[in-house]
Amino acid sequence: MSAEQSPFRWRTVAAAVFAPTIVFAMGQYALVPIIPALASGLGADLGVAALIASMLVVGQLLGDIPSGAIIARIGERRSMLAAAGLALVGALLTLVAPHPAVLGAGVLLIGIAGAAFGLARHAFMTTYVPVHVRARALSTLGGANRLGALVGPFAGAALLTATGEPASVVALLATCCFVAAGLLLVLRDPAAALSRGPRTRGEAEIGTETASLVRTLAEKRGVLLTVGAGSAILSGLRQVRQVVLPVWAVSIGIDAPTTSVIIGVAGIVDFSLFFLGGWIMDRFGRMWAILPCILGLSFGLLALSLTHEFDARFGWFVGLAAMLAVANGVGSGILMTLAADLADRRNPAPFLGAYRFTVDLGGAGIPMLVTALTAAVALPFGIAAAGVLGLGGAVLLGVTVPRHVSSRPGEGAA
Repeated sequence: MSAEQSPFRWRTVAAAVFAPTIVFAMGQYALVPIIPALASGLGADLGVAALIASMLVVGQLLGDIPSGAIIARIGERRSMLAAAGLALVGALLTLVAPHPAVLGAGVLLIGIAGAAFGLARHAFMTTYVPVHVRARALSTLGGANRLGALVGPFAGAALLTATGEPASVVALLATCCFVAAGLLLVLRDPAAALSRGPRTRGEAEIGTETASLVRTLAEKRGVLLTVGAGSAILSGLRQVRQVVLPVWAVSIGIDAPTTSVIIGVAGIVDFSLFFLGGWIMDRFGRMWAILPCILGLSFGLLALSLTHEFDARFGWFVGLAAMLAVANGVGSGILMTLAADLADRRNPAPFLGAYRFTVDLGGAGIPMLVTALTAAVALPFGIAAAGVLGLGGAVLLGVTVPRHVSSRPGEGAA
């Protein structure tokens, strides 16, 4: 039996990888709905509140750049511990912030930590899990992250209801950082059980990805400026959804506990469609997931932008939050799938790194655009602009993806 076909025991990673993932994600996503409330409590207007909320996404983009080199130098487990520590520092800053700028700095650090934590988990699973179960392992990892994202807002809502203090949710994040770090320290390092060769193999892959980023951006600019740009817009719409829903709730007078519950229910809807999106892509092709996802997000944001002065704006908010969750859920995994379809099978890492960087630029840039338009004009205008941009992205993906990706699922176009 080859090394790649050697027996794999899920319990070797279930506790040491999946459990810290759930805990860390729970703390991070519990914080998201109450960031605007924290900002408002410090005297920030809606534009500044949206800017502070978007710092989570900006931090993720900034964290993508050095994380690969850091992981290659100190290893996945130590990187996850360092990320948990950095998130703890960010949580403490948000807890004691005397000014919106300090709150924004704390949120930025939490975003950077999230990027490093996520890349370390991904690097570990890619390096040590056998190829014949890699897809299932990564899918389960994604499910663990979504589970944390699902539980977090409900836990935050429960704390807010019990205490009436948004700071209690920040304390929850700090506690989750401690628990995740504790799990990583106490539980056995699964690398010892799963390693099938020299560790330098994984380090070389990550180092190559980091060193080749600029060159690959230039060499693959044709794909990155077409499919990559459309994917970046889709990523941006997903981040806009996360950023603007809590801000919109504040703007129409919904209290923080209710906002957390609504976003948590939307998370259930999103989570429930996790496997359906993959089945659609495998059964019918990539476009059958891409277009419903990006069009649903675009039209949902456009509709939301029109409801601010409606008498039934609370009901519209609940319904559109659910619609956006359905659209996002149907597209689960589509960006990673497109990257895999487009990458060179013999040496995928450089392209995957460049594609991820391109996508994250959209994930950070489009929420910043919405924030700028909100500050300059109004919140509904910023959200509507994102919806219009999404329609353009749908056209771009609809035209360019069939040129580069085979209509037969799982096979790249020649």
